[in-house]
Amino acid sequence: MLFRSPECVRGEYQGEREVTHTVAGVRLGIAQAGIKRSDHDDLVVVELAEGTCTAAVFTQNAFRAAPVTIAEAHLAAVAAQPRYLLINTGNANAGTGEAGISAATACCEGLARLSETEAEQVLPFSTGVIGELLSADLIHAALPDALDDLCDTGWERAAGAILTTDTRAKLRSVEIELGGQRCTITGIAKGAGMICPNMATMLAFVATDAAIDAALLDSLLKSAVSASFNRITVDGDTSTNDAVTLSATGQRGIEIKAGSEHAEHFAQALTTLMIELAQDIVRDGEGASKFVEIRVTGGESEAACDQVARTVAHSPLVKTALFASDPNWGRILAAIGRAGLEDLDTDAVSIHLNGVLIAEQGARAASYTEEKGKEAMASEDLLIEIALNRGDAGADRKSTRLNSSHQ
Repeated sequence: MLFRSPECVRGEYQGEREVTHTVAGVRLGIAQAGIKRSDHDDLVVVELAEGTCTAAVFTQNAFRAAPVTIAEAHLAAVAAQPRYLLINTGNANAGTGEAGISAATACCEGLARLSETEAEQVLPFSTGVIGELLSADLIHAALPDALDDLCDTGWERAAGAILTTDTRAKLRSVEIELGGQRCTITGIAKGAGMICPNMATMLAFVATDAAIDAALLDSLLKSAVSASFNRITVDGDTSTNDAVTLSATGQRGIEIKAGSEHAEHFAQALTTLMIELAQDIVRDGEGASKFVEIRVTGGESEAACDQVARTVAHSPLVKTALFASDPNWGRILAAIGRAGLEDLDTDAVSIHLNGVLIAEQGARAASYTEEKGKEAMASEDLLIEIALNRGDAGADRKSTRLNSSHQ
């Protein structure tokens, strides 16, 4: 079951995690600003204890939303670390030019006044409709309610409040033991559309109560994102608002140093948690009917394997076959062939679909039958394994098949 505080959690969480661990030094407050519609949680304030270190990665889309521009600038310029994350849904404040920058700045200034901090210590994040100016007045009016709502058990309600087209909340939490002490990592994410690997293509906010310096925290975040959010795709689109943050409050008394066993253990736990959040996003893809994992091995480099996986995952013909549960393995074969690998030995390539060998030596496998292919394709969870047999590298990519209205 989920552990809730009736005073602080009033929304309904629809995630899969059984236990949510609070993070010492992190409080979350939620309010209803009426940005897109009334009577709906759409504003989240995350308060970080003084001394918290925060790292972030942002979208690579050239049309960056105003909050992305401001958040990155604040993170780079502030002498003291950020004290607040300010998240709104219903409006992306993207494609809004200088007026959008002014609105995002005004939102930060409003929270700074109420919390008696500097505006540069507030990182803004927005998600929702592109091309409409965000109303700073609506945010200002709702901020007192969000601050009054601050509590350390607000994760579940916050996970629901940051959603847009998602159908369910995405919350993951874990406790690990480091040197006989317990360390918590908890995170929330949102995303269902505009999901394609190129940083993160969604929003995610993760926190831990361990103490980690800025350089190591940045390295841990980038490594975990590379193995998780940068290996998913739903519709091939990279958003204007993507961001992932990782905050370390240092409130548990556990210090993690670069090169230590603690750092290795923590990195594994963090990466696993982010992979789980990434997979939650894929399973909730807009109109998704199947969850597909593409695993490529035997390449001369991980980049080469990733190149093949991306080509297969983005192929419209492969996607339509998966959606229709049609074992048309030739489409997978063709996608591999056009992935751009030099001197590809097609006779060395083998393809398995949910454990069924479907192609080898450049042709259909002798053991393959249409009946076996249809049986493998009937599952909602599919694993496509591609062995290039030209090296020792490997990569995998999580993907979904969207319904016919998206094909």
